[in-house]
Amino acid sequence: MDLKLFRVIAPLATCQAALLTNNIIVIGLNGLVGYAVLGSDKSLATLPVATYIAGTAAATFPASLWMRRFGRRHGFLIGTIIGLFGALVCATALFMNSFAVLCFGTLMIGTYNAFGQYYRFAAAEMSGPERAGRAISLVLTGGIVGAIAGPEIAKLTKDVFAVQFAGTYLFLACLALVALMVQARLNLLPSHDESEQTESRPISQIARQPGFIMAVLSSAFGNAGMNMLMTSAPIAMISHHHTYADAAFVIQWHALGMFAPSLATGALIKRAGSTTIIRLGALLMLACAAAAALLGTGVSAFWVSMVLLGVGWNFLYVGGSTLLTGNYHVSERAKAQALHDQTVFLSTAISALLSGWLLQQAGWQFLLGVTAALAATVLLASIWLAESETKVPQFAKASE
Repeated sequence: MDLKLFRVIAPLATCQAALLTNNIIVIGLNGLVGYAVLGSDKSLATLPVATYIAGTAAATFPASLWMRRFGRRHGFLIGTIIGLFGALVCATALFMNSFAVLCFGTLMIGTYNAFGQYYRFAAAEMSGPERAGRAISLVLTGGIVGAIAGPEIAKLTKDVFAVQFAGTYLFLACLALVALMVQARLNLLPSHDESEQTESRPISQIARQPGFIMAVLSSAFGNAGMNMLMTSAPIAMISHHHTYADAAFVIQWHALGMFAPSLATGALIKRAGSTTIIRLGALLMLACAAAAALLGTGVSAFWVSMVLLGVGWNFLYVGGSTLLTGNYHVSERAKAQALHDQTVFLSTAISALLSGWLLQQAGWQFLLGVTAALAATVLLASIWLAESETKVPQFAKASE
């Protein structure tokens, strides 16, 4: 990596690391905290998880429009401040023993996540079209820190105060403060001239492009399939008489599988193209379902399948995000990126809501089948749209 690209990527990757550490802790924590705060009726225990995802989905479009008007740096600062106060609200909720306040706090943290999703696009814009894929993938390497540090931080901070997990939320507030200090020094001037005004097409016209459709399918179905198995795998492992430590081990390796390939994904996209990497991601997700079905229900079977799932998600998400950057003009990027990310998080929210119910009603094997169907859809769509992809306008060549 040259020095210029490093100066662009390093601060954004640091912010991404803080965000993903926050996300991994929050996703693992909210259900447990909701269960503890509720009284005898625990039926709404996972509502704080749902409000977190809802906060992300609801704020994705406004966040993009806000940054279009006021700039990336300003948007990142606003989003992180909201996340900082959200973490403080969650800590306060525990001291108050208030479930409603907890849900409001997780909604705010979800809003922070919505703003943070644009770190990867900021890196692509700063790096220029030819290095967009590499920039996106390198920013996502910040997730390696979250995958390793997140579970350990939760363990170390959960008993800092008499009220369990209050210290964890306060740590998340401190983490947001670190991100704010990095963002205050960001210089996010794009590498290419954006002064040229290009007529902005209607979003319906942008969304009809084969490349745009492929990008959304790859990211949305990859997220939905990954999230469905990730959220239900620990429950499935416990039901097959594995320990909580075994489940934590598998999920930690799954998270590493999600983000560690980012060290190479950008280079692979530059060499082979976004569509090829998307197809490889879909094949890996199919391999995950096949491995889980064929290897049984031992810890090693869960480990193999969840690592394959993580790497498959990485290729689908980075490939889809990179392909997206080649299917809009500068004047269209706010609404194009927002539509892409809002679709991704709506699909994630739906999969999160359905995964537990489907696991209970139909079983683990059925969930594997659903994930395989999503991956197969992406694979078939990439083949069907391959001829059209060669006919995209000149500005779409950044993803190749």
